[in-house]
Amino acid sequence: MAEIVMEQVSKVFPDGTAAVSDLDLDIDDGEFIVLVGPSGCGKTTALRMVAGLESISQGTIRIGDRVVNTLPPKERDIAMVFQNYALYPHMSVYDNMGFGLKLRKLPKEEIDKRVREAAGILGLQEFLSRKPKALSGGQRQRVAMGRAIVREPKAFLMDEPLSNLDAKLRVQMRSEIARIQHDLRVTTLYVTHDQVEAMTMGDRVAVIRKGVLQQVDTPQFLYDHPNNLFVAGFIGSPAMNMVEANLSISDGSGVVEFGGYRLGVPQQVVSARPELKAFDRKPVIVGLRPEDLEDASLVPDAPADRRIRTTVILREALGADVVAHVKIQAPAVVTEDVKELAHDVGQEALQAVEQGARSGESTFLARLNPRTAAKEGQPIELVVDVGRLHFFDPGSGLGIYGGDGN
Repeated sequence: MAEIVMEQVSKVFPDGTAAVSDLDLDIDDGEFIVLVGPSGCGKTTALRMVAGLESISQGTIRIGDRVVNTLPPKERDIAMVFQNYALYPHMSVYDNMGFGLKLRKLPKEEIDKRVREAAGILGLQEFLSRKPKALSGGQRQRVAMGRAIVREPKAFLMDEPLSNLDAKLRVQMRSEIARIQHDLRVTTLYVTHDQVEAMTMGDRVAVIRKGVLQQVDTPQFLYDHPNNLFVAGFIGSPAMNMVEANLSISDGSGVVEFGGYRLGVPQQVVSARPELKAFDRKPVIVGLRPEDLEDASLVPDAPADRRIRTTVILREALGADVVAHVKIQAPAVVTEDVKELAHDVGQEALQAVEQGARSGESTFLARLNPRTAAKEGQPIELVVDVGRLHFFDPGSGLGIYGGDGN
């Protein structure tokens, strides 16, 4: 095993496209790091540069104690797992897993030992004699994993390995890959566009936008302390609600106003974010996670400065909770970060954001207790967990925290 270090790594294609810019990323020995971001953000290019499948324009890549900038892939001692499995259809599972070892001219006894050990880890013992066409998608992906494991590499590189699986299999394979990596403790760089996958698998998550690293930290810290509007909107499902507001601070506490609503900002929130004082009587962007809204009928003693009245326009019953779509009479936030996030979802989402800015209305999502009486077309009063408000500078899009960024 070995650490992977990327120092100011950039990739500029011949047509001038900057796919990755000044990427600094340290992956510790045995760590599982996930690169996540929208389609075309540069995450796969970054992984391919580590693998040696893509040349770098500048910077340094080290695997263990070696600089590998000019080394061919076969000399980097890494193993890749792709989304398309890349299995040989005419070979058995056993032969697919052992083929790379055979090319390296390892003794038959050693090949057999490694293949059977990997099959045991992956639960493939009974499938070793089968051909790939006789396997399910999840089983084929496990064979591809097995082929990587038997090589006993310094690092695993995984490029969207679960994207071809159905939803149920994706959930199952997420946990299996995380378990296997935890057991083997092989340094792993994993690429995905699925932020739920990233949050549930990675020791740390690195968010990339347009080839630039936005933030890298543990999943929970990213969720609770996003560096900017892009990270805030990308991490979390459903996405964070955002609205333009005005902030006023007095006697250590504050008030945010938007769309005729006035929400109290507790003293502990203001004191935990000293930079907020610079925004007194100025515009801010307020972010609120859907789970930090609740049906007021279920929280009868909530004070008035934590309540907003609105109307339910759509109700989604999910069993464990209910997601209510509600209208807020305040303009939708339209920054380059927000527009890129909406565009990644689809053209309709982007148009909805732009329409919301023109109409002066925003749509909020509230994740409510399943006992809620919320009904489509009916008014509802929501209680806001004001201790969980997020604040962003409308000019720069950066999160407003303390002097140390926490």
